[in-house]
Formats: sequence, structure tokens, C-alpha cells
Amino acid sequence: MKHKSSVFQSLVLVTQFGISMLVPILLCTMIGAYLGKRFSIPIIAVPLFLIGALAGFRNVWIMAKKLYEDKGGSNAKKD
Repeated sequence: MKHKSSVFQSLVLVTQFGISMLVPILLCTMIGAYLGKRFSIPIIAVPLFLIGALAGFRNVWIMAKKLYEDKGGSNAKKD
């Protein structure tokens, strides 16, 4: 039974990483496409896509760091 729980927790974690990566990318790209059409500057979507990708990587980095510190126990930094 513990093995099934571990598999489901891993699946949830991967899904959460994916959603945390995709949402900022899609939102920034859609905003860039809208602004590009509105102001006739279609190239604006590219920098906003990159900003969304960086935000997504940051979100995943923070979640992974917290997960590692929580699971680390004695390896976590002590103040």
C-alpha cells in the first residue's frame, strides 16, 4: 500500500511542476499576442514568452527547493 501512495505522490508532484511551468508561459504568451495585435508589434510575444518561461522555472525551482529541504530533515539548514 505504501508503494501505491509513493507513486501517486510522485505523479501529483510531476503534475504540479508541469502546471507551475505552463501557466506563466501561456499567460505571458497570450498577453504578448494580444498586445502584439493591439499595437501592431507582433514581436512583443517573444520577450513575454521568455519572461513566462523564466517565471515558470523560478516556480519549479522554489517548489523543488522546499521539497528537498522538507525531505532532507537533518540536511536542512539550521539557523
